[in-house]
Amino acid sequence: MRLLLAPMEGLLDEVLRGVLTRVPAYDCAVTEFVRVSGSLLPDRFFRRIAPELDAGSRTAAGTPVRVQLLGSDPDYLAINALRLSRLGPAAIDLNFGCPAPTVNRHRGGAVLLDEPELLYRIACSVRQALPPELALTAKMRLGVNDTGKALDCARALADGGVAELVVHARTKADGYRPPAHWEWIGRIADVVAVPVCANGEVWTVADWARCRAVSGVEDVMLGRGAVADPFLAARIRRGEQDEPDPAVRAKEWAQLLGLLVEFHQRVSAKLEGRHAAGRLKQWLNFLRRTYPQAEALYQTLRPLKTMAEIDPMLREHGLALPPQLAAA
Repeated sequence: MRLLLAPMEGLLDEVLRGVLTRVPAYDCAVTEFVRVSGSLLPDRFFRRIAPELDAGSRTAAGTPVRVQLLGSDPDYLAINALRLSRLGPAAIDLNFGCPAPTVNRHRGGAVLLDEPELLYRIACSVRQALPPELALTAKMRLGVNDTGKALDCARALADGGVAELVVHARTKADGYRPPAHWEWIGRIADVVAVPVCANGEVWTVADWARCRAVSGVEDVMLGRGAVADPFLAARIRRGEQDEPDPAVRAKEWAQLLGLLVEFHQRVSAKLEGRHAAGRLKQWLNFLRRTYPQAEALYQTLRPLKTMAEIDPMLREHGLALPPQLAAA
């Protein structure tokens, strides 16, 4: 079984990626996408999305990091992948899963799933540009508006040289609305000769068990479920059957406070105060799905806008920042 940490645009950047992989469970993480259009991007652009490239393409805890590319031009994707390969990523991933309208309008992400032949050309072009030892992977949804081309798309990517396929079990039109159609992950796994990893609507260990039973696929990529419950991957790894009781959740929250402090320190060093405050509230908004303590903290911080307002409240909850950051 392999556990992957998903890319989530605007949320799961190198800061949260670094914090979540502090809980040892993940086999690898994938970055937010690098958008490729009609130019050859400079090295600094890849490093901005994936600062881990300067640390052996690993998080501080040692989790390998794949860098994800998004675009529709096979040639430009290939030359950018070649440039990226020289920076030493753990692997290069292709994005055919993003459902965002702004991305899709510019022929990126899930909208390309109406064109299996283009997916094949992209995969071939990128694979041929890369050194043979560097893995090429891809993430896809089940289609644009329906699943009619799902198997064709999966075959196109595998035949084009993709070594692993992550399948988000919804169409672009589905967005993130439940349910996830896990049975389609199994259908895709049956027609391709590469490993398939399940993704979509796995919030708990029970969800993962159901996903595995329905799809027949053991490997899973966690996204929103990992953000809402940073210990989910570790519980899956340990093979736990039941959800934690309140006493265990309380112990997890005590450990999570340290991760929240690290997260807020790194976000405060990276962003202006109001943006750092927004990022903290964004994560707490996910955490309150799992932890009542996060609900209380989120409601306390929600109306506050500046770090000068927020820092005293953080201290009350045991989340004090170092003085130099608190004064920023």
